[in-house]
This record gives sequence, C-alpha cells and structure tokens, in this order.
Amino acid sequence: MNEQNQKENRAEKLTDFGFSKVKEADKEKQVKAVFDQVAPKYDLMNDVLSFGMHRLWKQYAIDRAEIQPGMKVLDIAGGTGDMSLLVQKKLSGTGEVWLSDINHEMLKIGDERLKNAGYHPYVLTCDAEYLPFPDGYFDVLIVSFGLRNMTHKDRALREMQRVLKPGGRLMVLEFSKPVALMRPFYDFYSFKVMPFLSAKIAGHSENYRYLAESIRMHPDQKTLAKIMREAGFERVEWKNLTFGITALHIGYKN
Repeated sequence: MNEQNQKENRAEKLTDFGFSKVKEADKEKQVKAVFDQVAPKYDLMNDVLSFGMHRLWKQYAIDRAEIQPGMKVLDIAGGTGDMSLLVQKKLSGTGEVWLSDINHEMLKIGDERLKNAGYHPYVLTCDAEYLPFPDGYFDVLIVSFGLRNMTHKDRALREMQRVLKPGGRLMVLEFSKPVALMRPFYDFYSFKVMPFLSAKIAGHSENYRYLAESIRMHPDQKTLAKIMREAGFERVEWKNLTFGITALHIGYKN
C-alpha cells in the first residue's frame, strides 16, 4: 500500500489522543496544534516540570549511544534541538546530524539554538512514519520523548529500522511506567500539579494535560520492547531511569 492510500485509510479510523479517541487523520493536526502552542516555552517547562531531570536522562541516552566522530545521526522528533546539540558535541564537527520533526514551530527553535551554538545542522520537517532517506543511511537514531505522539508507532519503528545501517542502533528515550510505589504520587503530580504549573507559567494547562494522558497511553517497557523486536530490531534492551518514570530502550540492526 503506498503512502497516499495509507493516509486515505486513516480518514475514518480512530486512535488515541490522550484519553480521547479521534480520527487518525485528525490526530496529526491536533498534536501539531499542541506543540505549536507550547513551543515558545517548551524547554522552560521541561526544566520546571522535571526539576531539571530531563537533562540527565538525555545525557545518559547520548552517552549510551556511543557516538563516534564521522557518524551520521538522525534526531527524530527532535523539536527544539537539545539532543542534536549534545550529538554535535560528541561529533566535534565531523559526520552529519539531522534534526527532524513534524512540527515546524519546534524546529525553528531548534535550528536557531544550534546555529547560536556555532553549528549548522541539517534540519528537516518530516513525518517519522515516512522518513525521506535511503536504506541504511544512519549509524545512530535517537527519539527523545517523541515516540508516544506518533499515531503508528510500529510503522515509524519499521521506518527507523530501514534507514539504519547494519550494526547501527536506535535509542528511544520516553516516559514509561514507574514502579508501583511511585504511581500514586506520579499520578497526583501529573494530573494536578502539572496542569496548575503549566497554566501559571505557559498558560496552556490543557495541552499539558494531553501530554500527561499521552504518557499513560504509551506502551510499558516490556510492550515497547516487543514492538521494537517486531519492527526488526535485535538485542532490544531497556534501562529504567528515576524509578521507571522514564526508560531508555536500545535496539540494534543486524
């Protein structure tokens, strides 16, 4: 089935948008609207809502990626470019870094951030389900807090596997299912504290309510590992971070 037919078939199918159900054809527009609105204060809110922990999680993912000078790296759903900036530092001016996202407003911020740091990345607006790259192009792929917003995670993961070189690795950093003891506190924080802080700081409490709901609808650690294996990745493993609030999944292409 070609891309046009796939998009046409999405017109009537329903999918998750947080706790709600929407037509697949509408989800992309609604997710885009959320990130258009939160883009100007997205990085500030990440720092506030995670107490700065997101920086440690991202640095850990980059360190585990074992990026070497000369590599080609694709930052998928890279938004405001903080992961691409960490990759650039690892590459020391060699190789290629592609910053990609479906949201143009987020990418504008990422592009400016990288240029202000003295880098000149490739920046591309694209859908992760239809990556415009040849087979086996990249050494490392990184998806940081973006997979849960994708309508067809399995399709996106198959595309990631396709554009990865044999021996390459995929790094998926995403919110996950915390340990049982942590869940009551995490739920209170997510659905009471986060919307309150978001309204006060960014003025978009409903958008952050969607983001909290999207985390709950995302597959748990074991299920995501299974989906990655079914997409063709080998030796899939994961590491819980901060009691499982976040998890780093790693998969390899043989």
